[in-house]
Amino acid sequence: AFWARYTLGQNWSSKVTIKVEHELIRNGPYAYVRHPIYTGILLALVGTALAMAEWRAVIAVMLAWFSFYTKARIEESMLSQEFGAAFAEHCQHTGFFLPRLIP
Repeated sequence: AFWARYTLGQNWSSKVTIKVEHELIRNGPYAYVRHPIYTGILLALVGTALAMAEWRAVIAVMLAWFSFYTKARIEESMLSQEFGAAFAEHCQHTGFFLPRLIP
């Protein structure tokens, strides 16, 4: 998640927004996954849930996944509107939360 945040640079925002001079980032972890920050957080939460061995932790992971999935879909809609064919091409080569195994 830290590598992804660093790679985004000034494009990063806690809010879903397109900034002035926004760029479509395709390097670093974004060469493999479209939402690597969410992936990193979800993996940390899964690890915590496994370590806790509590059903409540599993529910927390599911709620986090749903929240990140919903936010990511909104982000993708905005990126699609902003970058059009370039974003569509990027989506063909990258996974949503996990890398594509088959290109």
